[in-house]
Amino acid sequence: GQILAALEVGGYPPCESTIRRTLQRLDGDELDSAIGGWAAARTEVPAGTRRAIAIDGKTVRGSGSSTQHARHLLAAIDHRSGVVLGQVDVDTETNEISRFRCLCESIATLTDAVVTADALHTQRNHADYLVLERGSHYLLTVKANQPGLRNQLTALPWKDIPPAHTSADRAHGRVEQRIVKAVTVQTGIVFPHARQAIQITRKTRRLDSKKWTTETVYAVTSLAAEQVTAAELASWIRGHWAIENRLHWVRDVTYDEDRSQVRTGTGPRTMASLRNIAVSVLRITHGTTNIAQAIRHHAWDPLRPITLLLTN
Repeated sequence: GQILAALEVGGYPPCESTIRRTLQRLDGDELDSAIGGWAAARTEVPAGTRRAIAIDGKTVRGSGSSTQHARHLLAAIDHRSGVVLGQVDVDTETNEISRFRCLCESIATLTDAVVTADALHTQRNHADYLVLERGSHYLLTVKANQPGLRNQLTALPWKDIPPAHTSADRAHGRVEQRIVKAVTVQTGIVFPHARQAIQITRKTRRLDSKKWTTETVYAVTSLAAEQVTAAELASWIRGHWAIENRLHWVRDVTYDEDRSQVRTGTGPRTMASLRNIAVSVLRITHGTTNIAQAIRHHAWDPLRPITLLLTN
């Protein structure tokens, strides 16, 4: 009764089947566009900084069955706030590459923002679209899917280039050291609008071991040396990897998404969208870092979630 009164709902609440059928019939694109627009309008970009947006995909494993593939969703998340700015469905007839532009189109403004993505999206068409059509920048990882570009980057004289930024952390039972080198690209790099090439060397060691493991990753960016510091590049590169923890891990572990049995219509995508907005609301309102703890806090009093939503 208190919840219905707070929502100003008269009579009886809709039954489970009515809610389920409604969710299954929602237009996923319209819902995600509304959620993304709401989140973008409530996340301020500090003066003198750029908005950094990470793009990455996730399969909703529980949505598959013996007769249908699991749904795959491509999302865009704001680095600083951790809120979801957009999401599109990747059906079985396409892939993430072909849906990249559609996802970016759902974000109202990308002007002067920097978009980070993994090696799958290191595509010439993506670079042209971001720089020429949206007035934004990119920071893209380079791996074996671009062999010519990767060979050019590995052949640069990295031994003669001093580190531009170094950092170290100790957490989760291991020590990690990171060295970032950046060099201005003059000519010859076979990738549109590339202004800098970047080498990231990560060394990790478990606290109970003396053995170090070294990984070297390369990246390119459309930002020139005078437009961005090495520390910012390092922060964005690391921030992109964090999308796994800040969104995918939260949906999987905290909301148990991969075990959801919702499979009909747009249900799987709609439920993922509702999880996205729940995460975004908590982070926008309280700057929440521990989503599980915030959920427990609001579960203690059924009116707390209602109050939270009404204040936004």
